Amino acid sequence: MSQNSGQWTVDSGQWRKIIFCLLLTAYCLLAFGCGVRFDMQDQPRYKAYKKEDGTFFRDHRSSRDQPEGTVARGLLKENKALHTGKIDNPNLNVQVETTTNAAGNTIVTSFPNAIDEFPIPVTKELVDRGENRYNIYCIVCHGPVGNGDGMVVRRGFSPPPTYHDDRLRNAPVGHFFDVMTNGWGKMSSYASVLPAADRWAVVAYIRALQVSQNPEEVLKMNANKLPGSAAPHGTDTPSTHAGGGK
Repeated sequence: MSQNSGQWTVDSGQWRKIIFCLLLTAYCLLAFGCGVRFDMQDQPRYKAYKKEDGTFFRDHRSSRDQPEGTVARGLLKENKALHTGKIDNPNLNVQVETTTNAAGNTIVTSFPNAIDEFPIPVTKELVDRGENRYNIYCIVCHGPVGNGDGMVVRRGFSPPPTYHDDRLRNAPVGHFFDVMTNGWGKMSSYASVLPAADRWAVVAYIRALQVSQNPEEVLKMNANKLPGSAAPHGTDTPSTHAGGGK
C-alpha cells in the first residue's frame, strides 16, 4: 500500500491477500455453521439390538431380544385360510395328485391342502378389483381371458397352462391363491406386490373368466334367470363357483 498525491493505493498483490482473507473468513463461518448441530439428530443414542458401549446390560447390548413368538400388532394372521389358502392343519407330506387317461391327458388334479371356498365374500367390487390387478400383473403371461397367450408368451416365454382345462377349472380356489403366494413352476411369488385381499380378488376374477369361457356354465346361469327358476326378488343367486368349482 502506498500514498500517491495524497491518496492511498493498493497494488494487485495486496488485493489478492485481502480477497484470500475474506474468502477464508467466509469459509470458516460457513463450516462452523454447518458443522455444529444442536438438534436431536446428534444426541447420544443407541441402536436397537446392537452391541454398544453401554453398561446397563452385562453383554453391553442396547436392548433385549424380542420374546420368542412375538408378533407385531395387526400381523398375527389368525385366519389361516385367508392368508395361506390352505386348511387349518395342512398335511405337508401329502402331495398334489394328478390322474391321466390312456392318452396321457390330465383328467383331474387334487390339491388336498387347499381350501375350496372363498374366505371372504365374493362381490362385484371384489371381482372388479381382481380384474384391475389381473390386467396389471397377470395378463402379460396368462392373456386377456386366461388362455396362456399373453404378450410375453407371444415373444417366446414359456406359456402357462390355460385356466379353461378340466384340471384348473375344477381346482379349488386355494390352489390359485397358493400359486400367487409361493409361486409355481416358472411363475415367481407375487406376494410382495399383491396383498392377501388382492390375491383373493384375482382368484375371483379367474373364476369369472372360467365361467365366461365355458358355454355350458353360461347357459346354466342364464337358465337360472328364466321365469319359474329365478331367485325371489331381493335375493342373490348363489355362484356355482363360490365353492372352488365344485
